Amino acid sequence: MRELSEIKDDLDCISRELLKLLEKKLDCTAELVEYKKAHGLPVFSQEEDPFHDFLPDDIKGHVYEEELRKIFKQVRKAEKSVQGKSLLDCNIALIGFMGTGKSTVSKYLKDMLSMKEADVDAMIVQEQKMAIKDIFAQHGEAYFRDCESNAIISLQNCRRTIITCGGGAVIRDENVKNLKKSSRIVLLTASPETVLERVKYSDERPILNGNMNVEFIKGLIDKRASYYERAADITVETDRKSVQQICIEVAASLVRLEAEAENERERK
Repeated sequence: MRELSEIKDDLDCISRELLKLLEKKLDCTAELVEYKKAHGLPVFSQEEDPFHDFLPDDIKGHVYEEELRKIFKQVRKAEKSVQGKSLLDCNIALIGFMGTGKSTVSKYLKDMLSMKEADVDAMIVQEQKMAIKDIFAQHGEAYFRDCESNAIISLQNCRRTIITCGGGAVIRDENVKNLKKSSRIVLLTASPETVLERVKYSDERPILNGNMNVEFIKGLIDKRASYYERAADITVETDRKSVQQICIEVAASLVRLEAEAENERERK
């Protein structure tokens, strides 16, 4: 058996070598993203699953398989963080009518781009200690909109955060201005029929209480359309698309937008 000091020296040496290899792996991850951006290649694609762990084949049946899987999972998480930072350094504010998939898209993008997540409605519920429908019933819509504006203001100093906004948040110009200070605004859209299918069993939509039908939803979407379109930096339709397809489209559109903005700055 080897001496204790010799074993410790080997462990220290291996740790230093691991550090160099991990640094090189993360450098390559950032380099790969920059190459794809420079050559107009999709950073994500349907064929290349953003959540694939890329485990070596010979890990299966390894004596340390369980431990190695945990290590590679953390390495993959770090790669996604580097990848996300290389792609976008801003917040992403998701807007759109209820039922367009904002919450679902936010959760997927959070993992896909290794970003933080903030839900404006959830913040209001936590702060007011009551459900949104109860806020509407007890205090009225104007009070709720004030809470919404205050929540958005409180998020101005966040970075690399996906902000999910309520369906009526962008009706107030001040909310749009405050969001644009640190965010790219992404409008998610869906047909009235799709919206109804997604929300028809929900009792957390006070604006639709007693009006859960396509005609009413269409009228409300049409009434808000100009607010959504003025606020949005990009628009993505969500009808008949998987969450993966939607998020890949969102990420690709934002990368293009950031590249155009960078080119514009360089020309000036």
